[in-house]
Amino acid sequence: MVTRKLGLRGPGSAATGLVLAAGALAVLTRQQRRCIELRLQIEQQRMHFHLLSKAIDDPELAAVMSTVDLSSRPEPERPRLRRQYLFANALYTHALQSYLAGYINWQELHGHLRVLCQSHAVREYWEATRHHRDSLARASTEAHVGRMMDRIVRDLDDADTDEWWVVGQPLEE
Repeated sequence: MVTRKLGLRGPGSAATGLVLAAGALAVLTRQQRRCIELRLQIEQQRMHFHLLSKAIDDPELAAVMSTVDLSSRPEPERPRLRRQYLFANALYTHALQSYLAGYINWQELHGHLRVLCQSHAVREYWEATRHHRDSLARASTEAHVGRMMDRIVRDLDDADTDEWWVVGQPLEE
């Protein structure tokens, strides 16, 4: 009885194996790098929320962390506004980081931001921090998300319906 062996033989077989192994290693390296980047993003987000929480709880720290000019507002309402703005920043950052980490998709991010924009304090925060976004690279994801938020605010302002959940469509991703 003759047994037939399938597969490659000779030096070409070894080269093919090396190419396949190198390709598999490259895929693993990319996956490991992405995993490390994701862990670093998550850790950065934790630190950001930790600092925001401290600032929200302590008006003296809030004055350090908040760079929004509140000088036109009466002094007694400034600490409350700072805390609200810092919290609005935490909510926005959470939505942005959820998108960047892949927990939500572009359409879901649009929905989250549209819900956030129902809050007068969030919309006020967004306007007060407009100049902060001017330094973002136009092609960056954060700038693109900022433009989507701008459009949501504009669409809600222009809407002639109380059904806010149907207002506006997300920009192209």
